[in-house]
Amino acid sequence: MNPITVPSISYFTMAPMLVLFVGSVLLMAAASLLRHRLPEVVSTATSVLLGLGALVVSILQWDHLIRHGSSSTVAGALVLDGFSVFVNITVSCAVILTALVAHDYLARLKFDSAEFHILALLSASGALIMGAANDLVVVFLGLEILSIALYVLVALNRKNEKSAEGALKYFVLGGFSSAVFVYGIALTYGATGSTNLAKMGTYLSANVVHRPGLLLAGIGLLAVGFCFKIAAVPFHMWTPDVYEGAPTPVTGFMAAVAKVGGFVAFLRVFETAFSTQQSTWAPLLYTVALLTTFIGATSAIAQHNVKRMLAYSSINHAGFILLGVVVLTKAGFAGSLYYLFTYSVMAIGTFALLGVLGGARDEDHDLTSYRGLAKRRPGVALSLALLLLAQAGMPFTTGFLAKFGVIEATVAHGEIPLALLAMVSATISAVAYLRVGIVMYATHDVPTPVSDGSSFKDRAEGSLLLEVEPVATTHEVPVAPTTGLAIGICLAVTFYFGIAPGALLDFARQAAQLLR
Repeated sequence: MNPITVPSISYFTMAPMLVLFVGSVLLMAAASLLRHRLPEVVSTATSVLLGLGALVVSILQWDHLIRHGSSSTVAGALVLDGFSVFVNITVSCAVILTALVAHDYLARLKFDSAEFHILALLSASGALIMGAANDLVVVFLGLEILSIALYVLVALNRKNEKSAEGALKYFVLGGFSSAVFVYGIALTYGATGSTNLAKMGTYLSANVVHRPGLLLAGIGLLAVGFCFKIAAVPFHMWTPDVYEGAPTPVTGFMAAVAKVGGFVAFLRVFETAFSTQQSTWAPLLYTVALLTTFIGATSAIAQHNVKRMLAYSSINHAGFILLGVVVLTKAGFAGSLYYLFTYSVMAIGTFALLGVLGGARDEDHDLTSYRGLAKRRPGVALSLALLLLAQAGMPFTTGFLAKFGVIEATVAHGEIPLALLAMVSATISAVAYLRVGIVMYATHDVPTPVSDGSSFKDRAEGSLLLEVEPVATTHEVPVAPTTGLAIGICLAVTFYFGIAPGALLDFARQAAQLLR
């Protein structure tokens, strides 16, 4: 009998994902064995410590990568390279920030904090697997670990019908997209004889496919699966309902982590395996990127619910990041990576503020309730305005440099019409952000409480930017210390690296250059 050959395993390569995954399992065991609910401070501290542990290991991986170059493990299924380390660092930071944001929120709404942190850690480990995956089967494994935990997180607020509705839509459409993705894996395997990305790329570069229908169908189905996860048009319809229904810290976590994992896997698969077929799939992604930027921008303007507005704006951001996939150059990769890191920080900070402004039950996200916010809560209004302006691309912020980076790469690749149209969409999307700012600082239109104090009487007249319907408001929630710390970190990163971007830009460029 022939002995079973076991591939060599580098646990150092897998260390960040193991820290989050094993930590979540141990936290689940502790929460299950205790007679009483695990205290919120214990769950939050554990999640923060695990995130810090993964971050420290990721920094050590970066130092090893600079010194010794990229490597692979588990028979080439996982790699340690610039993309994987970039995802490790970005997601680890997102885990830390989300844990800080969620601490007070979970206590206020009386959710089981251990359940939240366990699921968030599991989802984050799935994103890390996607970032290091060098095989389509491993990409699918990471995708499912990421997604299944998110389905449950979206439905965490069992008393909110919108939460259940959003989770059901996300689950059904997510299951459909996973089936499409698996079918794409099967077709590409049939066309190339392998699911390993490097082997697929080598085969396609050394051979001419005389009947490319099977291969092109497989590439198309893989692209559909990725486009769903990153909320690209026309596979974006789930996004507004899910963003609105999910608990607000979950929305911020999903906007950050799901996009990072999905986009980096998208970039790796199409660069490593299908770069020789770029002439066949680039026009399709060109159209998708164009539609994504414009539909996201124009739809955001029409929203009165701020969470839905940010959902459509995230679609617009996805279109910008998708430009790096379209051009498929090192400059495009660097621009997309930089955009992913900066957007994840801005998104978590923005939704942290929305969690504070949503009231005791996190249900008051209509634009009307923001009227005159600068007078009532000047610090919160200023923080939200700054983060929204950064997402709009205000100079001296990371949002401006992120948009400039992908546009510059697109122009350098010769796709000037696409770059111009993307900039037009950025101008359109800025209207949605400015609308929120105008409402917050429109002190002459501050609503007056009616006698029972349960709703606002809107006195705005004539302005399209201020034309919103009054809704009931809830008691305003103070900014907890942990939430304030997370918001402060997000603001500091957004403006510090917007003014002195060298270190972060170099990190993104080196990560793009060190792709295996």
